[in-house]
Amino acid sequence: MNHELTIVPTADGSNTIYNAEVGEHYHSRHGALQESLHVFVKSGLQYFLERNNTSGVSILEVGFGTGLNFLLTADACTGTQIKLDYTGIEAYPVSAEMMAQTGYQQYIPELLWEQFNSSYPAALTAKVQINNTTQLHIAHSKLLDFNTDEQFDIIYFDAFAAAHQPEMWDEEAIGHTVSFLKPGGVFVTYAITGNLKRMLKSQGFKIEKAPGAPGKREMLRAVKL
Repeated sequence: MNHELTIVPTADGSNTIYNAEVGEHYHSRHGALQESLHVFVKSGLQYFLERNNTSGVSILEVGFGTGLNFLLTADACTGTQIKLDYTGIEAYPVSAEMMAQTGYQQYIPELLWEQFNSSYPAALTAKVQINNTTQLHIAHSKLLDFNTDEQFDIIYFDAFAAAHQPEMWDEEAIGHTVSFLKPGGVFVTYAITGNLKRMLKSQGFKIEKAPGAPGKREMLRAVKL
């Protein structure tokens, strides 16, 4: 599928990848970096850490894509010495060559960028130690084929939009995803729809509408009761 992928700039100057086969960008065209920081790092990671006295956090990301959410999360955790156990689910992994061309080294320390790029191929088959605080595993799997005994503190739901991949947002997919979340865990995504809110409420979540990233009025955050 990689011949269908091209690196393109977004409005804040950061790059994303366009998938011609799906007809969708991996991040908001209004700004990949801004969206990732706002929706996932600030509204997910920082929200959880501010409410939980913990020295470690486990995160499951649906749609690992370009790795930007991971890199910014790992940078935040490395800086505060929070132990990070990060699992991404990605049915169609980006090649190591394309990953190295995203330009994301300008947003994180050089050492972390080098550690990520050298570890990325191995992370597609097993959990690897990125640095002394961060572990990464990328499950090369479709969402419904993914299974683990692990339970996570936070879920980053960063699938393609429902207009392009409706099967990622139906009751089966969402139910399967949130089954891996601990009680008190946080689910965040860039989208918000009445249908998604209803599904999460039926799964025992408290729903919050939060301000969206540039280009979106609102996003969804939900806490598992």
